[in-house]
Amino acid sequence: MSRSPGPFGSVTRRALGAAAALLVLGGTALAQTPIVIKFSHVVAPDTPKGRGADKFKELAEKYTGGNVKVEVYPNSQLFKDKEEVEALQLGAVQMLAPSLAKFGPLGAKEFEVFDLPYILPDKAALRRVTEGPLGKRLFEKLETKGISGLAFWDNGFKVMSANKPLRLPADFRGLKMRIQSSKVLEAQFRALGSIPQVMAFSEVYQGMQTGVVDGSENTPSNMFTQKHHEVQKYATLSDHGYIGYAVIVNKKFWDGLPANLRGQLDKAMKEATTYANEVASKDNADALDEMKKSGKIQFIELTADEKAAWRKALEPVTADMAKRVGKDVIEEFQREARTQ
Repeated sequence: MSRSPGPFGSVTRRALGAAAALLVLGGTALAQTPIVIKFSHVVAPDTPKGRGADKFKELAEKYTGGNVKVEVYPNSQLFKDKEEVEALQLGAVQMLAPSLAKFGPLGAKEFEVFDLPYILPDKAALRRVTEGPLGKRLFEKLETKGISGLAFWDNGFKVMSANKPLRLPADFRGLKMRIQSSKVLEAQFRALGSIPQVMAFSEVYQGMQTGVVDGSENTPSNMFTQKHHEVQKYATLSDHGYIGYAVIVNKKFWDGLPANLRGQLDKAMKEATTYANEVASKDNADALDEMKKSGKIQFIELTADEKAAWRKALEPVTADMAKRVGKDVIEEFQREARTQ
């Protein structure tokens, strides 16, 4: 897919200019009241990420007594998938919650461990990773990129969708499957015999409608809010992979905040994280029910033998990606996931 001539359109050049002034002036620019935090994301407001962003806005403004104003921009209103991290680094926005797959292209390839198929048995294993030493070290990888990591937010486990039933790996052969920009996800679909197509999330519905892509993987919540079930005939409840987000900020902006405000914002983020993670499971369950009731898409439950065939087909992906992601990172991830 071709990129636009530059990462930022004319509408955002003023924002970039203001951001540059902010970075030059440092702490003095932060003396303005209220301090504005632009929180940009690419999904709908009524998704786990969207609701988490809105909760952070509510709590941040409450705890800072109005000294901070959080402006939330959902649905790629400001930036698309490929643009948003660069926009954060340049200071055009101050806060994002990109999916974990976004950090590989940035040079933090270790984050792609989350994309490996069937590496996470359940949410409890996920918590041991994200809330433990490994999660902290992953965030430290972003510091040299001008980014600070604040929290990990859930979305959920993924299902596969297409216009044909996907029961066995052979069913994927030749299908054009939309992916985020991730070498791990690319390897996953090649292992299944399909053709991975990188596409911005905001363009997937049209891509499915016009046949540019045959299918995709995503969580029920993302599928439902973007109406993918209206342009896909089948979805397989595979739970083969996980989608989560890292809430990140422009490091220079964040470090330049007055200490008392940063403490209040940390408190707001901690509570918003608990909220976002609690609603993620419910939102996905509700979305799945709504799509089933719509009658527009048929959901497929895999048998034990079918799921075993998926696991066998995707097993080589972890070994193949060890050099890229880091064998030590994968092994530590697996140890943390298995710890009881």
